[in-house]
Amino acid sequence: MSNYAVANRYAVALFELAQEKNELAQLNEELGQVLSVFQQTPELKRILKHPKVSQSAKEELLQNSFAAAGETVQRTLLLLLERNRIDVVEPMIELFQEKADKARGVARATVYSAKTLAEAELAKVSTQFAGRLGKSELIVDNRVDEDLIGGIYVRIGNQIFDGSVQGHLKRLENQLTSGKR
Repeated sequence: MSNYAVANRYAVALFELAQEKNELAQLNEELGQVLSVFQQTPELKRILKHPKVSQSAKEELLQNSFAAAGETVQRTLLLLLERNRIDVVEPMIELFQEKADKARGVARATVYSAKTLAEAELAKVSTQFAGRLGKSELIVDNRVDEDLIGGIYVRIGNQIFDGSVQGHLKRLENQLTSGKR
């Protein structure tokens, strides 16, 4: 079974449990913190997969690293460790977050810009695109793209909204070469 399929099974089970316990928002936040730790410290996953590190030492490391997380998150991590599936933690959390976002009417967007946008600018982008997509909220991640001259480029799932200067110039070029005005 592929890692994606395994991650999806755990994500679905965890999502259903969170809904049953009415802890969706709390688990989503805790899992977001776990994901952040795994992404920022790749050594953690290497230690947890290393064959010469004892199982008890790995369990202790997980419990100490995520002591602030709730019981459900800790048990899930320990279960993944026990079943030698710690490599699916990141995709599992991402799939869980997608399911939680969909249930809450939330979408996530990546906004590429020539410079870091101010909070007010990000809030404006969030409000405009949330309304356009029919979502209650849009969580925005701003990334600087040094190749952009100006404007922004927004990616929401598989949708792309190109408001960059390059995008405008390309559209203008296409109109001029095709003879349409």
